[in-house]
Formats: sequence, structure tokens, C-alpha cells
Amino acid sequence: MSNYIFELSDKVTRQTVSYNNRFGIKIAADLYLPKDFEESKKHAAVIIGSPYGGVKEQGAGIYAQNMAERGFVALTFDPSYNGYSGGEPRHLSSPELFVEDFSAAVDYVGTRPFVDRNQIGVIGMCGSGSFAISAAQVDRRIKAVATVSMVDISHAARNGAMGSFTEEDRNKVLDAIAEQRYVEFEGTPPLLTERGAPIGFDENTHPMGREFGEFYSTPRGYHPNSITQFTVTSSMSWMNFSLLTHIKSISPRPILLIIGEHANSRSFSEDAYELAAEPKELFIVPKAGHVDLYDKTDVVPFDKLELFFTENLH
Repeated sequence: MSNYIFELSDKVTRQTVSYNNRFGIKIAADLYLPKDFEESKKHAAVIIGSPYGGVKEQGAGIYAQNMAERGFVALTFDPSYNGYSGGEPRHLSSPELFVEDFSAAVDYVGTRPFVDRNQIGVIGMCGSGSFAISAAQVDRRIKAVATVSMVDISHAARNGAMGSFTEEDRNKVLDAIAEQRYVEFEGTPPLLTERGAPIGFDENTHPMGREFGEFYSTPRGYHPNSITQFTVTSSMSWMNFSLLTHIKSISPRPILLIIGEHANSRSFSEDAYELAAEPKELFIVPKAGHVDLYDKTDVVPFDKLELFFTENLH
């Protein structure tokens, strides 16, 4: 049923858990623990958010498993309205809800008797990188933030995926959304965006679309809950909500921004690095692209992540 894209390590255990966020939506999550886990002791915990459009059985699960192998309590979850989490209509996307999902995960791990509440960190992949930063801006229980191939979804929505939107372009999109709201209010099922990861792609497909397609639309990363589509009307909220406005307020808690040398999304992390206050670090993975850091365990700098959280969760 769950279709994990990776094999479960013999060094960890995985538990299916659930809990409600503050909107009353039931969140489906996986809790990874080291095999030699001592429940009587207090441990550091790391929460991992999936790429935008992804689910916990994909890259975020790979990260959770690897962090658990390194001694951390690790939790990953499906976002509200997506995956096996609750919420209707399906595939709705919301800045407040997706940021809240990180704080709800803190609620859950912070109430486990084997977790030290002062040792909770987060890893946000792709779009979840911006959600993790936004959550940490106001949730001071989050003591350290790492992002991987971060994309600022609010910036991308307002300026277009390629950053080329004019005010006229935005207004056309908003006018179309406004008309769609009337249609859906009168009973038509919500319209979904086109797939972010095309099923058919070739050398003529835009490099970013092809990279997503090679992951989400092939056996490498395919999961039936990860359709890389959201309701069209969701875009209105993203255009009206800036995720990284208060990034400086995370200081003196540390931020680690990990990007691939050749990632099309590299500028998002570079811009966030410039906006953030110390302590901060921009870590570039040589020869890597955006999606390489989702699942290629020989490329993902897990040693760097282990060191970052070991040093900063205390």
C-alpha cells in the first residue's frame, strides 16, 4: 500500500504514527528509530519535510532513515490534504497549513518521553525548505534548520517558476483563479495544475521539468500519492504570503542551506543565505543537480547533516 522507493535498513525501525495539527487535520507520519534505541534516555530529534509534491515514502523517508541510522529520532510526514494525511479537497496547497505541519510535527516529537524538547531540528527538502524556515521564524522550539535544494514556493508562485512574471502575468493568473473559484463554488470538482513532473519527457523538455520527470514519473521515485499537482486555486494564497520575510529572526539558531552545484534552483538558497543572519552556512555539493539530493545516498552529504545537528542540538 505504501510503496516506499527504498528498502528499510536493518539498522532502524519504522513506526506508522498519526496526530492532529492545530486545524484538526490528521497527519500521517513515519517515525524512524535506531535499532539499538534506548527508550529510557532522552534523544535529539530531526523532522524531515518532503519536496513540494512529494510524500514521506520518497526522499524524505530516505533522509529520516539515514538520520536514524546516525542516532537521531527522525520523523517524516505527509502534508495536510496530501498523501495519507487528511483534509478535503485533496491536493490543496496552503502556505499556512504547510508551515503549520512542521510545528505539528514538533508537537508530536516534543511530547514523546524519549525526546529532549530542547534538541529538535528540521530538514526541509525543495519546497519544504521554505516551509521549514518559515516555521522556525515563529516556532522557537525548532533549534536548528537545514534545507536541501530549497525552493521558496511563495516567491516562485508570485514570480513564475522561471522568475519571469510581470504584474500583467500575475493579474492574468489571478483573474483566471477568480473565475475558477466561481466554477468550483457551484459544485465542479477542483481543477488541478498540470503535473510538475511530466510523464512524457525528452531532450526538448525544459531541464527542470525533465529532472522532475526522471524522478517522480519513473520507478526511481514514483509513488501514487505523489502526483506533483495541486488545486489551481491554491496559487492565490501563495502569491499573498511571503515565506522568508522574517528569516533574520531565526538567529542565533543556525541555518544550513545545502544545494547542488548545478541545481536550477540554486539561487533560492543563495538568496536565503544573503537574507539570513549568522550563524548560517551555504554548503554546495559538487557536480549535483536539484533532484540528485532527493535520493542519491552517495551524493547527499549525510555526514554534514549529522555534524550540523550533533553540534547544534544541545
